[in-house]
Amino acid sequence: MARWQGAVVALMFAGAFEARAESEVFQFRTQEDATKPADAAACAAAPFEATVKLGAGIYVPRAREQDGKWVDLGQKSVGTATACLRITPGTPLAPGNQVPAHMRFVLPEGTFAATGTCNVVSNDVPVAGLVLAGCALKLVEMPAGYVGGTVSSTSSFNPKKLPGYATGSYYTLLAYRGSPPKAAGAKAPTP
Repeated sequence: MARWQGAVVALMFAGAFEARAESEVFQFRTQEDATKPADAAACAAAPFEATVKLGAGIYVPRAREQDGKWVDLGQKSVGTATACLRITPGTPLAPGNQVPAHMRFVLPEGTFAATGTCNVVSNDVPVAGLVLAGCALKLVEMPAGYVGGTVSSTSSFNPKKLPGYATGSYYTLLAYRGSPPKAAGAKAPTP
């Protein structure tokens, strides 16, 4: 590789690391909690009529550095979460079905809300009636200074209240800081 090509590659990687520095990642888990009811305003903001509204506590687990395995699920609540879902008799919780979802997380950093879908992956592991899903959501509300991002989850939903299983999720929230994007067609200021 020519010297100038190496310099271009180095600049590309430098730019990638610089862009990454503008992002922040939050990892936490939620667990349904009757003492933390769903926020009605959060579900009213959903772009659909929510038929299931769940309130939860937010906890921050600790992981082993060598392999990332969580060794402490977090005992102290650091915030609250509201899940707003649209589940109807016409949309059974069967593998492959998508459920519209809107979530709000009140964290020490501020309030984040996200909208998207949860994809049902199983309704019989480890027992029949426990629903496992993966959610992919776009941030639609965030504290000042953030411009957008995504939220993903691995979730368990226990609609039948099976003993020994909780409703909750493991989340990764990726948020970008910076100036809001310019409108399409906007001209750069002239010197």
